Amino acid sequence: MGYNRENFRRIRQEYETKYLDARAEAEARRGELHARFPEVAEIDAAMHELGVTLLRTAVGGGPDAQAKLAALREQNEALQAARAAFLTGKGYPADYSEVHYACEKCGDTGYVDTKMCDCMKRALTAAGFASSGLGHLLQTQSFENFSLDYYRRVPEQFAAMQRNYDILYRYAHEFTAGQCRNIALFGGTGLGKTHLSTAVARVVIERGYDVCYTTAIDLIGDYEFDRFKGGREDSADTLAHYADCDLLIIDDLGTEVVNQFTVSVIYNLINTRLNCGRSTMISTNHSPKELRERYWDRITSRIFGEYQVLVFSGTDVRAQKLRQ
Repeated sequence: MGYNRENFRRIRQEYETKYLDARAEAEARRGELHARFPEVAEIDAAMHELGVTLLRTAVGGGPDAQAKLAALREQNEALQAARAAFLTGKGYPADYSEVHYACEKCGDTGYVDTKMCDCMKRALTAAGFASSGLGHLLQTQSFENFSLDYYRRVPEQFAAMQRNYDILYRYAHEFTAGQCRNIALFGGTGLGKTHLSTAVARVVIERGYDVCYTTAIDLIGDYEFDRFKGGREDSADTLAHYADCDLLIIDDLGTEVVNQFTVSVIYNLINTRLNCGRSTMISTNHSPKELRERYWDRITSRIFGEYQVLVFSGTDVRAQKLRQ
């Protein structure tokens, strides 16, 4: 898996803090009980001594060790029962001073044995949604709510869009970091390119990979700011994320101003990701012919040579929805 490094570092720190906080809060509750009820303090002291004796007996062994251990465990259970009865009699839960973890399965460590706990996977997935750049789109656009009905009027267009959907569905569910599978989506506005790109991102993030989504304009803006204005505090991290993430999605290629700098940025990023075996998805409102006319051969040769090209056709879905 390739969780975003910064997300992983932050979530791990959050788990460490939760774990320590839970234990500190339990200790504070224990101190409160000892201050209010000397009887509880006495029981806890007795249980502590009993625990030490249990350990010594278990380590020391001997012919009658098992019988002694059984008797000691019985005494311990009796003390626990007495403590619980005392607390409930005073209006406290029996486990009032126990450690209460947010996740009892992993004890707020994020791991069960050496396997990542489901709770940490959910936290990393949520963080992946937040850091992907797709924002609210991930909450509203998925494979499940993408409708092919808007393409049924023309059988050829419907067949092509069904094929595009199937290819992208398999791409998302079979995605593997380092496999370097690249896709370019061509077609006019409102034909579902962003919706299906978001659906791919959603599945890939849920499967534990680091996804970065950006528009071509925002991408170029980040490189321009870093190159000509000295960058921001997080500028280096942002540019590194474009190059290093498991899946980079560049939407609306061709909406940016085309000049020597912007073309160089796009070429270097595409080429770097190809050389490092990292997957990229690109979408554009231009046709393949228009893209060839707009960019250097070095860029278009890599896109048409290294990317699977999917052409979207039909009638603007947004316009169809407005007419309904």
